Amino acid sequence: MTRHTPTVLFVCVHNAGRSQMAAGYLRHLAGDRIEVRSAGSIPAERINPTAVAAMREEGIDITSEVPKVLTADAVQASDVVITMGCGDACPFFPGTRYEDWQLEDPAGQDLAAVRLIRDEIKGRIVQLVAELG
Repeated sequence: MTRHTPTVLFVCVHNAGRSQMAAGYLRHLAGDRIEVRSAGSIPAERINPTAVAAMREEGIDITSEVPKVLTADAVQASDVVITMGCGDACPFFPGTRYEDWQLEDPAGQDLAAVRLIRDEIKGRIVQLVAELG
C-alpha cells in the first residue's frame, strides 16, 4: 500500500515572515515526510530580512524563498491549511483541515521580537509534525 504524503499550506498576508518561518521549520523537521507550501493573500516583494536572520540562528536558511500568491488550487491540493492572519482571503474547501494560528506579524519588528514569534511557530510545528506522523 502506498503511503500518502500529507501536504501543508501556510498562509499569511505577505508570505514574507510567519508563513515562511513555519514552512522552513516544517521542511527542516519533517524532511520529505510532509510536502510543504506557503503563500500570501497579498505577497510582498521579498522575504522579511529579520525573519531570515531569526531562522538563520536556528540553522535554517530561507533566503532562497520567494513570496507567492495564494491560489484556490494550492488550497484545494493541501491536506492542512494553516492561516496566520489572512482572514477571509483564504478559500474554503470541504474535507480540508484548517487551523488559524494567531501570531503577531513580524513586519517592522526587531530581531528580539521576531525571535519570540519564531519560537512560538517552532512549538506549533513540532506539535504538527507529531500529529501528522
